[in-house]
Amino acid sequence: MADTLQARAGQEISEEQGKQPKSVRVVLLALMIAMMLAMLDNMIVGTAMPTIVGELGGLEHLSWVVTGYTLATAAATPIWGKLGDMYGRKGAFMTSIVIFLIGSALSGMAQNMGELIGFRAVQGLGAGGLMVGVMAIIGDLIPPRERGKYQGMMAGVMALAMIGGPLVGGTITDNWGWRWAFYINLPLGVIALAAISAVLHLPKKRTKTRIDYLGATLLTVGITAIVLVTTWGGTEYAWTSARIMELGAIGIVSLVGFVFWQTKAAEPVLPLHIFRSRNFTLMSVIGFITGFVMFGATLFLPLYQQSVQGASATNSGLLLLPMLGAMLVTSMVAGRVTTNSGRYKIFPIAGGVLMVAGLYLLSLMDTGTSRFTSGVYMAVLGLGMGCLMQITMLVAQNSVQMKDMGVASSSTTLFRTLGSSFGVAIMGALFNHRVQDVMAERAGSAGRQLTEQSAQLDAASLAKLPAAAREAYQHAVSAGTHSAFLLGTAVAVIVLVAALFVKEVPLKGGPQKDPADAAQTPVAEAI
Repeated sequence: MADTLQARAGQEISEEQGKQPKSVRVVLLALMIAMMLAMLDNMIVGTAMPTIVGELGGLEHLSWVVTGYTLATAAATPIWGKLGDMYGRKGAFMTSIVIFLIGSALSGMAQNMGELIGFRAVQGLGAGGLMVGVMAIIGDLIPPRERGKYQGMMAGVMALAMIGGPLVGGTITDNWGWRWAFYINLPLGVIALAAISAVLHLPKKRTKTRIDYLGATLLTVGITAIVLVTTWGGTEYAWTSARIMELGAIGIVSLVGFVFWQTKAAEPVLPLHIFRSRNFTLMSVIGFITGFVMFGATLFLPLYQQSVQGASATNSGLLLLPMLGAMLVTSMVAGRVTTNSGRYKIFPIAGGVLMVAGLYLLSLMDTGTSRFTSGVYMAVLGLGMGCLMQITMLVAQNSVQMKDMGVASSSTTLFRTLGSSFGVAIMGALFNHRVQDVMAERAGSAGRQLTEQSAQLDAASLAKLPAAAREAYQHAVSAGTHSAFLLGTAVAVIVLVAALFVKEVPLKGGPQKDPADAAQTPVAEAI
């Protein structure tokens, strides 16, 4: 029945008609709102954090406001995907929106930092199902051959969230108060819920199979431990400290136990058979590296432009416009070409080449690099990411059967999330270490003490520095940026190598010569 629905949806939005039916457009709008909620939240809240700490106190627990949300999101992502496969995507998706909205409302009413951290975790549990639900429902409604046309829409939402998040967060906090940074989710979420409830019609699923609670627990513990290692390592605790070693051991043991149990479970949370598809495995690797590079870049580029090039921190989101604009345009072109031709292997290869080139160019920036030059370098990186961001999900979904669409979407999302966590942690540790070394070389022990607590000085602290110390810090940030992006260049080579092994399997839902050809189209490509 699901295949029939997919074929019908594909016919409805075929190019012969020239436009989507109203119901499909309404559903897509609701899905994009939900996607916006998931992506925008952390960026809005990040801008409001100084005001939140000023009112609630608890500065020592500040990092947990973000960490609690991230942990809950990462742990819940694969479980939401499996629930959608087992019980139906519409119900699972709407439930995740409701949980996210409850967490948002409670976060807005928090009276102390402990409550805020707990409510943010509730919000994160719901957020784990938002992105997965969007991708899986699109996978159900729209055949892969037609799906490329909507890549630009999803990339546009992502770019809008990254650019507009800090600006919206600052405006809301300054004019309405920090609590509205959470309350703003409520009307948007209600609109998405109403539209999905009224217009989205997917087949209901009933299953007598029980949820794999042991597998879900092992996966949650493993992911939580690994994310904590990447979050705390080199900041809260030394990488060689007992706490980090313990967490690392817990994470490895839990994940190994999870993999073993998935071979025994009747209805595994993450069916290992989907990794028999070469393309799915390669897309998981490419998604991980893309997350690693992308979130590392969005962390260090504004810092470099503020500290070295003297840009305003207020408009930090706009500093990423060359990269995000290039990513948006390329994603739209890639989607249109994929839809028209059914061919896609060229995009992971081109994305890998451009990503390596862009990261290497960014590693060349120093204290004399102009904003125009750095903008060109960012655009090259953006072109590479635009070739990869949505193609990875498209190829991953095309590599599995319809019954595994949810776990395929959640797995791809999870690998990208984990990649971003590792990228921020590892590139951040390298950046901090290099900044402290250069500050010690150029400003002596006083320079090292200046960056001992944090290698990232805010604009106010930077302005108070003597001219010599400020110049030393600018050189230190340039050196740290160089090291971080050089590491990113080396890691991005993996994307290029993986892309070369992608097998161009025909996208489902494309034009067939005759019914016999359609019957022979592979459902999932195996090694």
